[in-house]
Amino acid sequence: MKFKKLGTTDLDVSLICLGTMTWGTQNTEKDAFEQMDYSLSEGVNFFDTAELYSVPPNSDSYGKTEVMIGNWFEKRKNREKIILASKVAGPGCSWIRGGGNNFDEKKIGKAIDGSLKRLKTDYIDLYQLHWPERSTNYFGKRDYTVDSDEGEWNSFESVLEALEKFIQSGKIRYIGMSNETPYGLSKYIELSKNKKLPRMMSVQNPYNLVNRTYEIGMSEISIRERCGLLVYYPLATGALSGKYRNGQMPKNSRQALFKGWERHLNPLAIKAYEEYYKLAKESNMTMVQLAQAFVNTRPFVTSNIIGATTMEQLKENIDSVNIELSDEILNKIDVIHNNNPNPSP
Repeated sequence: MKFKKLGTTDLDVSLICLGTMTWGTQNTEKDAFEQMDYSLSEGVNFFDTAELYSVPPNSDSYGKTEVMIGNWFEKRKNREKIILASKVAGPGCSWIRGGGNNFDEKKIGKAIDGSLKRLKTDYIDLYQLHWPERSTNYFGKRDYTVDSDEGEWNSFESVLEALEKFIQSGKIRYIGMSNETPYGLSKYIELSKNKKLPRMMSVQNPYNLVNRTYEIGMSEISIRERCGLLVYYPLATGALSGKYRNGQMPKNSRQALFKGWERHLNPLAIKAYEEYYKLAKESNMTMVQLAQAFVNTRPFVTSNIIGATTMEQLKENIDSVNIELSDEILNKIDVIHNNNPNPSP
């Protein structure tokens, strides 16, 4: 396994992070235990979850994933071996503290206490804001549009002040954000410096061969400010595995089971997948190996969050750390990207 520093901390996190959001919906607790056991044995020391999980999000699945992780900690007695990341949900889910803005001190406190109880731990290593309270472009929205009716939201400064109290109490160690924009990332970094408030250590955003939008405005900030990317959707919700090629719809795949990820199968994306399939084949590797190895090579990436519903998928994803892409392959990837720029944000 390879490791990188988490932001400006002294924590060495594995380049592969174990994603967990299917546990409780597509995966049982037995599956989750098997995935955690195997990942740890392969050097993965970084697990990512959220109060929202499992997905698709609803009142029945809320918190199920954290419960499974907590049960694993209790049974294995190995909490100290894992760098654990979780998240507080943003607005919009009526079953989570009423569905309104969640980033004031009181609601963040309730969220942390709930996660700690489910996770059966006294602390969370990295606590992340799952998505912004303000109206902006995330979850597949390409462009920012002004929303005159967005209402009030907690200021960046007040959010940092609230999080500072939970750091001081020992309930969380470090903080990060997710589904953020250059505006949000730069504002948080600026306030941390000028107001001597806790510093954001990471950004968890989507990034993959068909969605390289992070490179446009975020990657430079990540590198210069040492606030790296925790990649989610490195396989574009499975589409970069090739399993949906030629109109296929595997029975238990996410696209077959649930709504909400259709943007990853739009005509422009499907065209790009075919090009990457051809490149992978001529390079004697699978699409998964090509896609994951590409993500792993990016200088602004701290860790690549992999998600798997089967052990076969998990093993292939973890093994991607051992794949080196030649300059020739990387140049060919850029040619495909230039001809098919970000078809699936």
